[in-house]
Amino acid sequence: MAIHAPVLEDDSPLSRLDRGLFVLERQLALVAGLAVFALMLLAVVSVGGRHFFNQPLAGYVDWIQQGMPLIAFLGIAYTQRDGGHIRMDILVARLSGRALWAAEAVTTLAMLIVMALLVWGSFAHFQRSFDWGAPLFSRDSSIDINLPLWPAKLLAPVAFSVLCLRLAIQLWGYGRAFVLGLAAPVAVPLVVSVADQAAAEAGHVSGADD
Repeated sequence: MAIHAPVLEDDSPLSRLDRGLFVLERQLALVAGLAVFALMLLAVVSVGGRHFFNQPLAGYVDWIQQGMPLIAFLGIAYTQRDGGHIRMDILVARLSGRALWAAEAVTTLAMLIVMALLVWGSFAHFQRSFDWGAPLFSRDSSIDINLPLWPAKLLAPVAFSVLCLRLAIQLWGYGRAFVLGLAAPVAVPLVVSVADQAAAEAGHVSGADD
């Protein structure tokens, strides 16, 4: 079971921005979860139709193609906020104080640069698919039932833009912690030790057993 890192809050402008963006991130993660549920229902309908009526759901693969970006992209900023992404922290876990915040700031800046480039590239990919003068505004469509593909392609730059905002807030938080020498900065996921992770997991298991 994954244990998310704690994110501290206060009344500072940075923390207010963090909480405001977190509202949007939770809504996008909810949409991603609903997309998973919808695709599960589509699978039930398709398999049931094939089994009982010898007629699977028309365009099932096309709908899967449209729904996968919802699942893949909309929850990444939410996960980043809580430090839930998998990462190699063998070195970072040994650091503390300003050295830790400097390392986190450098890696966060690198991520921000990469994601900004991905926003640019994915939006250009969307533009190649979208056309105001075409039927359903689409220059390309799915193979089976001709669903326009531009809505799915638009999700990538939108989700990546939200992630860029999250990374910018975290970069601010790490930079502020480095300059001020803070022990527990706000708006960034704090490092959780292995012992704390084990204790949290044990608490979850104990709660489930009760």
